[in-house]
Amino acid sequence: MDEYSRFVDWDKMDSSLQSQDAKELTCPELPELKQLARQGYWAKNHSLRAKVYHKLISNIPCRTVTPDANVYRDIVVKIAGKRSSSSLPLPEFVDDSLVPTYCLNAEGIGAVRKIILCIANQFPDISFCPALPSVVALLLHYSKDEAECFEQVCRILACNDPSKRLIDQTFLAFESSCMTFGDLANKYCQAAHKLMVAVSEDVLEVYSDWQRWLFGELPMVYIARVFDVLLVEGYKVLYRVALALLKFFRKVRARQPMKSDSIQQDIRAFIRDIANSVPPEKLLEKAFAIRLFSRKEIQLLQMANEKALQQKGITVKQKRQNVHLAVHAENFKSEIVSVKEMRDIWSWIPERFALCQPLLLFTTSEHGCSLSRFYSHSEGHEPTLLLIKTTAKEVCGAYLSTDWSERRRGGSTLSFFGTGECFVFRLKPEVERYEWVIIKHPELAKPGSETENHTSPSSSTLTSSSAPSHSSDHLSPFLSARHFKLPSKTASMFMAGSSECIIIGGGDGQALYLDADLNHGRTSHCNTFNNQPLCSETFQISLLEVWGFLD
Repeated sequence: MDEYSRFVDWDKMDSSLQSQDAKELTCPELPELKQLARQGYWAKNHSLRAKVYHKLISNIPCRTVTPDANVYRDIVVKIAGKRSSSSLPLPEFVDDSLVPTYCLNAEGIGAVRKIILCIANQFPDISFCPALPSVVALLLHYSKDEAECFEQVCRILACNDPSKRLIDQTFLAFESSCMTFGDLANKYCQAAHKLMVAVSEDVLEVYSDWQRWLFGELPMVYIARVFDVLLVEGYKVLYRVALALLKFFRKVRARQPMKSDSIQQDIRAFIRDIANSVPPEKLLEKAFAIRLFSRKEIQLLQMANEKALQQKGITVKQKRQNVHLAVHAENFKSEIVSVKEMRDIWSWIPERFALCQPLLLFTTSEHGCSLSRFYSHSEGHEPTLLLIKTTAKEVCGAYLSTDWSERRRGGSTLSFFGTGECFVFRLKPEVERYEWVIIKHPELAKPGSETENHTSPSSSTLTSSSAPSHSSDHLSPFLSARHFKLPSKTASMFMAGSSECIIIGGGDGQALYLDADLNHGRTSHCNTFNNQPLCSETFQISLLEVWGFLD
């Protein structure tokens, strides 16, 4: 029995982890360390993993005054007293009903509550940390005593390196991470996201479980592998694994009916029993196969979501308004879409704007078919939603991330702007959302990229690509060029507007053109894609509406 087995119930844990030879781990460079973590190098031996955890956690940059093992020994009797550990009440910032025991023995199960109470005493600034019980329980498996586990968890919580964020400690950070996960799922798990929209009333409520999937439902052997990589690579790995879980759930769910009336419960049950269908290696392989955006881009998205929550006054634990309140039957009226269809659109937009209510800014039935009036009513609002109904009863539209006033930056020439959050969609005859396509500045358009139809001078400015361009040549998929100080001439843009026309780049080869009279339009559809076109190649507009977002 090694020195790190005090709290382990080996009847529950793989006993072979004790017998395998422990190879000492030297101090490799970060790229090699990342590779070893992903491959599960130290997962093969219990003692080795304990030593690696100790080394990695001791290297975390922390606040000047961070509680250590001696602090725990000084305060534990005063705080926990001589009461039974199972009767100790947990602080409000954790979920008392979700304290994983993993492969802990009776002593270890009791120690989890004592350590959490002592952490609450030393970290009064923690307001919401649902992952904490899981982290404490996991690290107890690899600690010599309670005090050592306390110290390691404290170092994780006291990390003061913004680029090495590990676990959320406030409701604002947690809730914005749920919104960020929703944005990522919308982007990277479209089939699964479509399923969530179809079977749940509030998609974000489902995605608000994403950390519970990891720090609550995942079996011990899986969360330990995730934690191996978390300590090396940081918070981004949590998004990766949760997205992979969502993908696997959708795949399994497609082959069998729901087991309950709640998609949340079904996902939780799938993850608890994941060993029946997906081994840890396959889960991590799927997670790292996702071509996720950079850590910096995700941080910017998280900051944008935090700002949106702060503006709504949502900074402490409370129930977020769901989409049924944002798009309410009593205060929503459109001549183009129903309440149900608008709620479907709301499930596609970035989470920080799904907090807002739709506000009608412009409609051709009231304001007439004038592009100048379209601009005057739309300017000053960011983002906006464009809805179009054709005389053939087709319904399509676009989510436009940027204020239309940006078009003036190009003077009298056709001006390109916008971000990769823009997308186009079709509601009738069938529902389909298209990811963005790149619109480049005219001076960057390559010969041969022009469409065959040269009747419009703007037609040569739109190109589409099935493969992402070089990182220096394209915009962040979520945020605007100004965040990354990209040269305006090389930044890919997604909207174009002049006094003559409007061009909106959609995705999968789709793009939308509207003429100045707002009576006629046409679409561009790249033949290299199998998707159905947005609507008829040329169409006549029956109705057009522009919606803003009311805080």
